[in-house]
Amino acid sequence: MLERLNQAMEHIEARLDEPIDAADLARIAMTSEYHLRRLFSALAGIPLSEYIRRRRLTVAGAEVLAGERTLLDVAVRYGYGSGEAFARAFRAMHGVGPGEARRTGAALHSQPRMSFRLVVEGNSSMRYRIVAKEEFRVVGRKARVPLVHEGANPAIGEFIRGIGRETLGRMAALSDQEPAGVVGVSDQLDPSRAEGTELDYYHGVVTTREAPDDMEVLVVPAGTWAVFENSGPFPQALQYLWRDVYTQWFPSNPYRSRPGPEILSVNLSEDGTRADADLWIPVEADSA
Repeated sequence: MLERLNQAMEHIEARLDEPIDAADLARIAMTSEYHLRRLFSALAGIPLSEYIRRRRLTVAGAEVLAGERTLLDVAVRYGYGSGEAFARAFRAMHGVGPGEARRTGAALHSQPRMSFRLVVEGNSSMRYRIVAKEEFRVVGRKARVPLVHEGANPAIGEFIRGIGRETLGRMAALSDQEPAGVVGVSDQLDPSRAEGTELDYYHGVVTTREAPDDMEVLVVPAGTWAVFENSGPFPQALQYLWRDVYTQWFPSNPYRSRPGPEILSVNLSEDGTRADADLWIPVEADSA
């Protein structure tokens, strides 16, 4: 998988002055565009589209300083429809406009070329199982919240605190299949997984039962899930688990992510500092 991903990176480098289609990159990587975007974001720490933008502006910056082309020619070459649009993007990355950079020889920022390799540390292993599930429903309460990569998510915490014990008790009574009990469900994540992008968060149960009138329903189609087990400090260990799934497990196993909600089942210690958790990720076999 990483070798194919690096071939896609070479494709980007060869076409920085041409339109780059993520679907073409996915074909080179021999995976789905959805999985490519998620995997790249997890490995690189930035969205694929942002990386391409930064690489273009890095190369464009060198041409601005070289002075061999007009600023408009440089703008058009790297996909900007006007000098004004190019100047705004250039200033956002480099902190200075292209005209001033050319006149003063200003120092510019650079986005290095990326390539990926697998580092085998050997000090831990990931416990997982593959589960096939028929169509099911998530029943509970729903909120639109921002994505937070590290530390507690204040929006989710405030949302859960506002649900109330009586409602949580009624939710728990509806649970009739695994993952059992009240779970957290993340749906409609932005493909980039960039910090601050929004997602639908459900606090509810997995069930086949009818939903009360005061609860939301998310219907989840039948499919295959990779279930990862984790124990450790809360919430850091869980956030690291998400990272490790995309940066270590997927590149090393014959599966890729598919569209669908991600489900987290957590059992907290009495003092709330540690947790045992199961993370359910929708997957499909990588036919490549």
